[in-house]
Amino acid sequence: MQLRKTIDKILANFLVIIMAVMVLNVLWQVASRFILGSPSSFTDELARYLMIWVGILGAAYISGRNMHVAIDVLPTRLSPPVQKRLMLIVRLLIILFCLLAMVIGGSRLVYITYVLGQNSPALQVPLAVVYGVIPISGLLIIYYKLSDILKKQ
Repeated sequence: MQLRKTIDKILANFLVIIMAVMVLNVLWQVASRFILGSPSSFTDELARYLMIWVGILGAAYISGRNMHVAIDVLPTRLSPPVQKRLMLIVRLLIILFCLLAMVIGGSRLVYITYVLGQNSPALQVPLAVVYGVIPISGLLIIYYKLSDILKKQ
């Protein structure tokens, strides 16, 4: 559990840093457009990529804290042993989705954009770096869900 707490702390701090950079970036965008009269060329693109990272890494963080939105109509009507089995099935389905869509699919996306040498228009950042958050987040969610499964047994 110490590893999980360390990952939580690192991820939370990283998300705070990304949000702070995003706020400063948007403030600069507004200031350069309305005060200086010359809009900055990179701020829109940077805000978009930071939002992607916050959204996807935030989903991993929330998944690890079990604070995500859930509809609990069915589980509350079941007996405790059946609830445990249902939670196991849900966690296994989440792991399967993250493995197939985020880790494998995301890795293929990163690989394709890397091989094609695609860069962002304004920042000239390789899009493989931007999309690299997808498999990372998938691995984090898989770790969290496996840890939940092992903790509950």
